[in-house]
Parts: sequence; structure tokens; C-alpha cells
Amino acid sequence: MSYRTYFNKIVIQQYPDQAINLLHETDKNYTHIAKDIAFSKKSSNPIDKRLDFVAYILSFIQVMEKAGFEYESIKVCCMDITYAYVKPKNKIQVWLKQLPAKLVNTKIARFVLKLMDRKISRKGHADGFLAKLILDKEQTYGLGYGFDILECGICILFKKHGFEKYSSILCEVDKVTSDMAGLELIRTGTIANGSEKCDFRFKKK
Repeated sequence: MSYRTYFNKIVIQQYPDQAINLLHETDKNYTHIAKDIAFSKKSSNPIDKRLDFVAYILSFIQVMEKAGFEYESIKVCCMDITYAYVKPKNKIQVWLKQLPAKLVNTKIARFVLKLMDRKISRKGHADGFLAKLILDKEQTYGLGYGFDILECGICILFKKHGFEKYSSILCEVDKVTSDMAGLELIRTGTIANGSEKCDFRFKKK
């Protein structure tokens, strides 16, 4: 699991004296949480695949809170780890992240998006994601692409473990990943912050 490289790097940088213990406890804790997202590896809904990383983030948060860290310190560390993980590592990755926004209105892209919508609009598991693509240009600032998360696997997992107050941390990453894709995220709310859905609408930068 490549994301652990970024956990190790950031935690060692920020908490050199405690890093070994924090990471060790996170690994131990993760083995218990991983049972709740085991379905994600074989889920028919591709969004569920990200739940393995989410489970490790949750494990880390639990360990940090138990060690006495305040909410803001936990948030900053989690955000730094996530940014490091999703950030393109070279020019090719930068190009690949920006390519979908450039191709969104091509025939092949529209075909692929419709196929994707069939998969994400059905739950692969009761504890997973449910989403809906929005391909109408009038509803998407002329881009022809947007989506709504109707049920959030992240919120479900965090709530199950009594840590829902931290689930909104990962919502903030969406602006960063959108920016990397050459898009500006336009959003009115998220499930983690009390809305009925997480809406993703975009404008080309």
C-alpha cells in the first residue's frame, strides 16, 4: 500500500520523537478497522476502492487522539499526508490529471462517463458509496461534467467508529485534487457537514 510511504514521511517530519510508536500503533489499529472495509477491494462501485486509504487515516486519527493530540494538530497532519499522497510526482502525472477535463466533451469520454455512472449509481455494499454523474451542461457551468455523492462511505465508516467529527477533514482535499485537474471546485455542501449530499461542480481554470 503505497500511501503508507507518505504517512511515514510526514509523521517522522512532524513528530520525530513519537513517530515510531504512532505508526506502529496505527498499523495495529488498522487491522481491526480493515475488516469493515474488506468489501471495497471487490466492490462493483469503483469509488469504494478509496476506502482502504480512508481506513488507515481513521486508524491514525484514533491513535493520535488517544495520544492526546488536539483536533487541529490531527487535522493538519492528516491533510499534509493526504496532499503528499495525491500530489502528482512528475510532469507526466500532472498531464494525466489534467487530461480528463480537456477530453470531457469528446464522444469517447461521454461514452466512458455513462458507463461509469452505471457503476457508481448502484451500491456495491451497504457501507459504501452511492453517487450520480451530472452530464448536463446547464447544471455544470457549461463543463458537461459534475457529480453528487448521495451516500458517503467515509462518513459511514467514521460514524461506525464514533469519529464522525473528523470525517469532514477529507472533504477539504477535494478542492486540492480539483485544482490539480485544472478545475475550480464549486460546492454548496457535504454530507460530513450536515448536507443531504456532497455536490461536485466545476469550472475550468
